[in-house]
Amino acid sequence: MTDVSITGLTKRFGPVTAVRDAGFTASPGVTGFLGPNGAGKTTVLRILLGLVRPTAGEALIDGVRYADLRHPRRVVGALLEATGFHPGRTARDHLTIAARLAALPVARVGQVLDDVGLAADAHRRVGGYSLGMRQRLGLAAALLGDPQVLILDEPANGLDPAGMAWLRGLLRDLADQGRTVIVSSHVLAEVAQTVDRVVVLHAGTVRFAGTLDELAGPGTGGLETAFLRLTSEPRLEGSRP
Repeated sequence: MTDVSITGLTKRFGPVTAVRDAGFTASPGVTGFLGPNGAGKTTVLRILLGLVRPTAGEALIDGVRYADLRHPRRVVGALLEATGFHPGRTARDHLTIAARLAALPVARVGQVLDDVGLAADAHRRVGGYSLGMRQRLGLAAALLGDPQVLILDEPANGLDPAGMAWLRGLLRDLADQGRTVIVSSHVLAEVAQTVDRVVVLHAGTVRFAGTLDELAGPGTGGLETAFLRLTSEPRLEGSRP
């Protein structure tokens, strides 16, 4: 069982405070990471993955920083944006190179292509892929190390309704295997059908962290109503506009 813990996390970019004393935990299951544009969600995820250094506080995976994990790709898989693919390479070539660079078994390539529904298009050049197909390829790359933690930023971007239903099933399957999945998303209807827990970030601060039922159970008006209520409060001085 691998947990993610964020404690007292603050990040300033010059005079702007992007994240302010944020704290929450994510355990096995699916945690929805919600907030309007500019709330600080991507900054938190990038700190968690060691891509940005915090001003204060810490972000730990299984009790340690990402940089201190012995085999990070075997512990954490991430999809922050479906870009960076060489348009002239096939999906299989891209994943094979990624596996070799991370010292992962190349045999995993075929498995993850099948898992994300790209097996039939594995020999096509990525330059001819739709946005939804590139999202699937990004998910395949995140799954290469068979990680216990998945960090996904807007994974439904570019997916059609059938693709979104497929993604919902994939996330639930991963959670049922005991993995910790953190999903940042603006698609509240999908979040409401998928997650176990919810973290709502607004103006760099955590406004709610708890179960979906606690936030949007019977009598609350639903997730959208609760989300709009939490994110309509005034922003703090010095927060990102």
